[in-house]
Amino acid sequence: MTTLPAPTTLAPTSEVLLEKRRELESPKVEETKSKDGPRTFAATLNAASIPFYAVHLIAAFGIWKLGFSWSGVALAVGLYYVRMFGVTGGYHRYFSHATFKTGRVFQFILAVLAMTSSQKGVLWWAAHHRVHHKESDKPTDVHSKKQDGFFWSHVGWILSRRYDDTLYSEIPDFAKYPELVFINRHWYIVPATFGVGLFLAGGWFALVWGFFVSTALLWHGTFSINSVAHWFGRRRYQTTDESKNSFSLALVTLGEGWHNNHHYFPKSCSQGFYWWEIDVTYYVIRALALVGIVWDIKEVPAKIRDRRMERKRAA
Repeated sequence: MTTLPAPTTLAPTSEVLLEKRRELESPKVEETKSKDGPRTFAATLNAASIPFYAVHLIAAFGIWKLGFSWSGVALAVGLYYVRMFGVTGGYHRYFSHATFKTGRVFQFILAVLAMTSSQKGVLWWAAHHRVHHKESDKPTDVHSKKQDGFFWSHVGWILSRRYDDTLYSEIPDFAKYPELVFINRHWYIVPATFGVGLFLAGGWFALVWGFFVSTALLWHGTFSINSVAHWFGRRRYQTTDESKNSFSLALVTLGEGWHNNHHYFPKSCSQGFYWWEIDVTYYVIRALALVGIVWDIKEVPAKIRDRRMERKRAA
């Protein structure tokens, strides 16, 4: 009588192993929710959040005291967009997703420009953003409107003390540069120096409009992608989160409004996948490539970009 061989146990696929590793490394939902209490407005009432509220109050008081000024508006909006490029081209597309390459000097310039926005250190920002993409709209997402409401996703998470630490394990590719580690650890030096420079150049007028008003607007412009872009807009791709595309947010954020595109293929430097999707950040990066400052710009392959349209035609 022939003895049949014992059934073999199939080795788990790399996808299964990766998912198992994420389960082990990710904090449990209960631990995440209870670390410092509920994710509510009350969790943002701490000493570290005072500068955030103070900037808004000083901006409002400054406009009242100095009076409305179109030249002030121009200064605020101009510096808003210059620094918005630091956020979108620096914090986001370079440090968070490495969608292009550059030299060490321009890398540092990008970091400093981004940090004039006063959104903490460059490594802190990029590391937490990488976590967001791993856990997007799951209970362990650092800022999810779906899980914790609009306020938390918009600004509550960054004011909470829960995420004060830089997750260096998430960003080893840039944490190896000592100059980035230094300015990340002492991030307040950059916006403070920027503010002092404005005051020396143009007095209270430049400080109020160029720093306080511009920074308050810049914060909410940036944070709108975490909150509004997961609420209003249209979805082209069936991603695992609630990311949406918005033309109006793309104008406000130099192209970040094509958020559903971005969550579908985060490796692409361009977030506007088609010519009619305005993406000023990408245009500037392309211009920098023409003069050799940046290179190896990553694009979304047409086959991947059009995959949703192919399914629609087949249906």
